[in-house]
Amino acid sequence: MEKAKVQALEQRLIQFGVSLLKVTELLPDHKAAKHIEGQLVRSGTAPALIYAEAQSAESKADFLHKMKMGLKELRETFVGLKFIDQMAWVAQADLAPLLKENDELISIFVASIKTASGK
Repeated sequence: MEKAKVQALEQRLIQFGVSLLKVTELLPDHKAAKHIEGQLVRSGTAPALIYAEAQSAESKADFLHKMKMGLKELRETFVGLKFIDQMAWVAQADLAPLLKENDELISIFVASIKTASGK
């Protein structure tokens, strides 16, 4: 992937993580919400960090492994956001853009993995 596209995706992943952190601040202060909050803080910020690692992969196999790890974190985040949605802990207006961006990032990672693996 060309450098500008790599940087753009990295910035998009960082912005996603920041937006997600802001949404976790809106969660209620009770046990169930705190559990989901902790999971989301980890899984929602991990893709940007993992993607940065993937850019320094030591081999194609290492790159694919890191991208698959990032994809797993994005999928975990998506499910966490669905929990928030179904519990109605955050206004739909705050949540809908994150769900959309999460879905788009999953698609980007899937396409990148397919391209890199030659499938």
